[in-house]
Amino acid sequence: MEKGLIGIQMSTIKKKVDELGAYETLKACAEMGYHCMEVSQIPMTAENVSGMRKACREFGIKIAANTAALEPMAPGMPGEYLVSDFDKIVEDCKALDTNMLRIGMLPITCMGSREKAVDFVKRADEMAERLGEHGIDLYYHNHHVEFVKYDGQYLLDIIRDNTKKMGFELDIHWIHRGGENPVEFIRRYAGRIRLLHLKDYRIAQLPVPGEGFDMKAFFADFFNLVEFAEVGEGNLPIRECIEAGLAGGSEYFLIEQDDTYGRDPFESLKISRDNLIAMGYGDWFVY
Repeated sequence: MEKGLIGIQMSTIKKKVDELGAYETLKACAEMGYHCMEVSQIPMTAENVSGMRKACREFGIKIAANTAALEPMAPGMPGEYLVSDFDKIVEDCKALDTNMLRIGMLPITCMGSREKAVDFVKRADEMAERLGEHGIDLYYHNHHVEFVKYDGQYLLDIIRDNTKKMGFELDIHWIHRGGENPVEFIRRYAGRIRLLHLKDYRIAQLPVPGEGFDMKAFFADFFNLVEFAEVGEGNLPIRECIEAGLAGGSEYFLIEQDDTYGRDPFESLKISRDNLIAMGYGDWFVY
């Protein structure tokens, strides 16, 4: 049976890296049964890169992709960027033996403007060409903001139609929050995805109004019930999303949970792991 590789999007465990270090965090993940990581929101210091590299070699972990922004998300924002730190970013990819790099978000400076967004992705596509010379593929990760429409067309589709080299990392939670069926939408991007984010979506329990009912407080809760969920604990058709991703060329299926609402992230990852194993994906945790 054809299969992919299930892993962890490291933004989910960034606080663990701060607490334990990169090496010990990846060791704990491997002991849970995870042997694939996507590096994101982890400072790419020499210590972290070395720790991740050491853990990958010792525990049989594959780095699916690193993350890098093309340019600052907002004016003056510090960080490493492809326009200014190209050689360092390529070096980190080589050190971690990955041939994929992802742009995690549309720059804040481009949100709300079709023209600025298109200009950005055209420059990103040129960067994808440059990265290709080093054997690295560039991918773009969506949120819900790309489901704004211009002349009846989603911004995400406009981005796709204005790029040739850059691929896509689709996120099933944000597709759903953008108002689309993630299964059907994944199928539309077949051939341009190698990475898929498994991020579930649930509606939280509405607090029961108590004495001294406050209508304003009630509606504050009422309008903010959407939560990120452990995979298999929410409302999304996870199995169908995985199968659509696999059929469309996705190789890596990364679990991401932006907020665990007080639960230890390792515990959340264990729940997601157990649910995916119960769905029949147990052999997708080892490459």
